[in-house]
Amino acid sequence: MLIRIVRMTFQKEKVEDFLAIFSESKDKIRNFQGCLHLELLRDAEQPHVFMTYSHWDSEQSLEKYRQSALFQTTWAATKLLFADKPLAFSSYSFVKV
Repeated sequence: MLIRIVRMTFQKEKVEDFLAIFSESKDKIRNFQGCLHLELLRDAEQPHVFMTYSHWDSEQSLEKYRQSALFQTTWAATKLLFADKPLAFSSYSFVKV
């Protein structure tokens, strides 16, 4: 399983705009083939900083999502609201035996 975390810093006055975009797209993303989990986290000390935390069944599924019209339109609208460059991390789930 691939875990993807994307940290996004928004212009303070644009937070509500982002939350509206996320609300509109979250179920579509969750239902995208290969998406196993999607969660939105808000920084405890910086309320204009959010992270998406998602699980994907493979790198190929994540890449298919990133090439989709859903991602392209959602990301285009979201990135206009940024105050800083986003940071993205992909990791594999690790289970110690």
